[in-house]
Amino acid sequence: MIATQTHVKQCLRSALVFATIIISYCALGQDTQLVLGQQPVFSVHKAQTALVIDGRKDETDWERAMSRRLEYFYRVDQPSDQQNTTFRMLWDEENLYVFFELEDQYLTVRETERDGQPYFDDCAEIFLIPAPDSLDTHFGFELNLNLASNDFVYFNDYYEGSDAVLFAFNPEFQAAITYDGTINNNQDTDQGWTLEMAIPLDIFRSLSQEAPPVAGTQWAFLAVRQDRNDNTGNRRSTSTLFPIYDISKNVHQVNRFGLMEFVE
Repeated sequence: MIATQTHVKQCLRSALVFATIIISYCALGQDTQLVLGQQPVFSVHKAQTALVIDGRKDETDWERAMSRRLEYFYRVDQPSDQQNTTFRMLWDEENLYVFFELEDQYLTVRETERDGQPYFDDCAEIFLIPAPDSLDTHFGFELNLNLASNDFVYFNDYYEGSDAVLFAFNPEFQAAITYDGTINNNQDTDQGWTLEMAIPLDIFRSLSQEAPPVAGTQWAFLAVRQDRNDNTGNRRSTSTLFPIYDISKNVHQVNRFGLMEFVE
C-alpha cells in the first residue's frame, strides 16, 4: 500500500508539473520573443555510434561535434576568474548529449544535495526551451563536481515582475565527470574538469511539437559556467556561450538565448 500511495503521489506531482508548464507556454505572448533570424545557431550533429557517459570524449562523434568556447565573462575580479570552457552537443533518437571541458586552476565544490545550490561551486549549466522561440519558460540543469544536480523549470516574470522556479521537476538523466587536480585545495594548481550528460528527449515529448526533434528542428538554449576559486564564501565568476544583459539580476534571460539546430 505504501508503494502504491507513493506512486500515486508521484504521478499527481508530475501531472501538476506538466500542466503548469503547458499553461505557461500557452499564455505567453509574442512581445517577449527574440525575432527569429537574429539568434546565433549552434549545430548539434547526430551521433553515429553509442556514447558511453563517462566524462570522457573518447568517441569519434565528439571529435566531429561542433565546439564553441564560452567567451562572455561576468564578475571577473582576478585573472584566475577568466578560464576557458569548451562546449559540445550531440543527439540521437533517445538523448541530447552535452559535454563541457573546463580549465580550472582551483577545483572547488561543497554542495552535495539535489536541488541545492551547486551554482555557488564550480558548476556547468544548460538551459533548454524545446521550441525555436525564446519563451519565458525554460528547463535548467546545473551540476557541480559532486554531480549535485539543481534541475528545475524556470518561469520569468511569473507574477508581478518576480520570477518563479519549480523544483519538483526532477527528471532522470545520466551524468559523469572527470577531474585533474585536488578538490578544495588552493595550495596547488589544478588543470580542470569535464562534465558529460545524456538528457532523455522523452522529458520534453509531451510539452512541445518540436520534441522529440528531427533533423532541422531548432530549440532555444544557453550554456553557462559558474567558476568559484575560493574555498570560502560565494564569490564566483560567470561565463556564457551567448551574451546576456546585466549579470546583477541572473543568467535566466531567455530573450538572449541562442538556437541549437539538430542536424544529421
